[in-house]
Amino acid sequence: QVQLGESGGGLVQAGGSLRLSCAASGFAFSNYHMGWYRQPPGKQRDLVAQITSGGSTTYAPAVKGRFLISRDNAKNTIYLQMNSLKPEDTAVYYCNAIRAFYNYWGQGTQVTVSS
Repeated sequence: QVQLGESGGGLVQAGGSLRLSCAASGFAFSNYHMGWYRQPPGKQRDLVAQITSGGSTTYAPAVKGRFLISRDNAKNTIYLQMNSLKPEDTAVYYCNAIRAFYNYWGQGTQVTVSS
């Protein structure tokens, strides 16, 4: 059974920090590209950050320099360190795993940033 479980969301004031975690199981984690997506209220789901199986990272322009994605293959876990949070970062954050035609999603975790 493939499982992706996000945790670490919550309510934080603007300028604060949070760290999200995504624990994966049921597939060959180290062979997958992993990513974080987010969906603000009333908007589409968009890529926040991605880390490849080889460790290369990419970021959406809106979060570059503030967020950091990382992976720990020994723990089958990825992280999203979010610093200098802004109200516009408020969204449900989703964990994603992708390789070839395989594409898996977590259930999401809510991040709310107050002004």
